[in-house]
Amino acid sequence: MPVINPSSPTGVGSEQGANFGPCDNWPYRLLCEVSAESAPITGYAVAMATDLLWSMTGMRFGLCNVTLRPCRRDCYDTFPDGWGMWPQPALIGGQWFNLTCGGCFGDCSCSSVSDFVLPSPVHQILDITIDGTPMVTGSYRLDNNRIVVRTDGGVWPACNDLSVDDGQPGTWTVTATFGEPVPDGGVLAMGELICEIIRGATGGDCRLPAGVTQLIRQGVTIQYPDIGEMFRRGRTGLYLVDMFINTWNPYALRQRSRTYNVDRPTARRTNT
Repeated sequence: MPVINPSSPTGVGSEQGANFGPCDNWPYRLLCEVSAESAPITGYAVAMATDLLWSMTGMRFGLCNVTLRPCRRDCYDTFPDGWGMWPQPALIGGQWFNLTCGGCFGDCSCSSVSDFVLPSPVHQILDITIDGTPMVTGSYRLDNNRIVVRTDGGVWPACNDLSVDDGQPGTWTVTATFGEPVPDGGVLAMGELICEIIRGATGGDCRLPAGVTQLIRQGVTIQYPDIGEMFRRGRTGLYLVDMFINTWNPYALRQRSRTYNVDRPTARRTNT
């Protein structure tokens, strides 16, 4: 499982979103009969269909459980002393306040909150562990599918010791389910695509466009779509598949939109 240090308050590294996946094959409902001869390649067809639809819908759908080693959000993280407790003047609602690092005032609240930001979107928080001890459920909440706010009156640790494994003193981790569930339409699109991949792999009559663009036989000319151009436009030539893709990714985006802070360092990624 990847362990990532989101070293800035804007998510993994300097960006506000991240793509984890696909971690599991998408659910599907087959729209054809699979013969005994074709059964051995069905698993490959499911994996291939998952990768294709995940990519062609902008790497948006599918859920992944990922463990992160975050850093607490700081209100004025450009202050030279970093996590020091020197007050910073701030004009809020026409009044001046002295804010210390880590004491953030929300847009709707006059009180400080202790929070940190995860790469979006977060589907569910599974566990938060500090110094090897899991936090009690209800001592924090998830806002806006990415902001984790502490509600038990405590504050998130100021430091995360990345020189030791998680679970040791001085470390803290959050395990969450990231991503969005596959819509119902994706189940049928998977079923149609899997059937055509199986047919193509076993020499059957496959409806996926081949490399031929024109066929002339007995005075009849048949034009076929250019498969390379169709894929560049984010289409496959299959009715249910293209309807699903066009619904959720009409502009053929290659990945989820992100924003970057160019002044931030990139993320640290390790494997465990």
